[in-house]
Amino acid sequence: MNQQQRVADLFDELADSYDAVGVEFFQPIGSGLVAALAPLPEERALDIGCGRGAVLFPLTAGVGPAGSVTGIDLSARMVQATADAATQAGLDVDLRVDDAMAPDLPARSYDLVASSLVLFFLPDPLAALEAWRALLVEGGRVGVSTFGPYDDRWADGVDAVLRAHSPAEVIDARTTGRQGPFRSNEGMEQLLTNAGFHNVRTVNSVVKPRFDDCQHWYDWSMSVAQRQFWQVIPGEQLEETKAAVFAAVDQCRDEYGRIGFDQWIRYTLGER
Repeated sequence: MNQQQRVADLFDELADSYDAVGVEFFQPIGSGLVAALAPLPEERALDIGCGRGAVLFPLTAGVGPAGSVTGIDLSARMVQATADAATQAGLDVDLRVDDAMAPDLPARSYDLVASSLVLFFLPDPLAALEAWRALLVEGGRVGVSTFGPYDDRWADGVDAVLRAHSPAEVIDARTTGRQGPFRSNEGMEQLLTNAGFHNVRTVNSVVKPRFDDCQHWYDWSMSVAQRQFWQVIPGEQLEETKAAVFAAVDQCRDEYGRIGFDQWIRYTLGER
């Protein structure tokens, strides 16, 4: 099974609970990306890797009734769940199952392309960005969000325990902020520049997810891509591992005693 199929299968599993356990994480990240892109009324927007709509829905508000929004995702169940939510909200959006590496969409058809927390899952981020550039009109804008650094205490405690039980092919999306082009503003800006974009720049932000208790964090971890770490732990080791992880989670409290971590987010923007 290739990387893209593994990602599609994972997010099919997550579709029902994704971003739905009472933790502020994906929605503020998505809204921040839309704010950085500053969509205008009547623009044609494309959300690549639309998930459950963290970018899609604020994009729809930004372009208004005279604009249009298309969302694509490799996960059919994500697309269906988001389509159902859009229908319930009375929103007119075009949602499709499609591959972020090579979207089956007409060239030069969009004023802006947004993609939140997707690029590091792709086998060739540069080739993907080149394909996205081809979808933009001259002067069109692209914006991508990726993970920056996050609390060392959480990374060296909670996530280290989970990673110790995982095979190499399991992608820990948040740790991509420590490697390759994803480790710095300059690396991401160079990636977009190499794909042919100009006026490339970065906006940084931070989100601070907080959890009621260790069980709440576990429920959240099972609703996001971290579920894959739990799935590969042998059954006879699960309770022992869970206890070790919970002990590490309990040590990660802020000045108010709340469990959580601070996650830096990088918005990289460019123009065709």
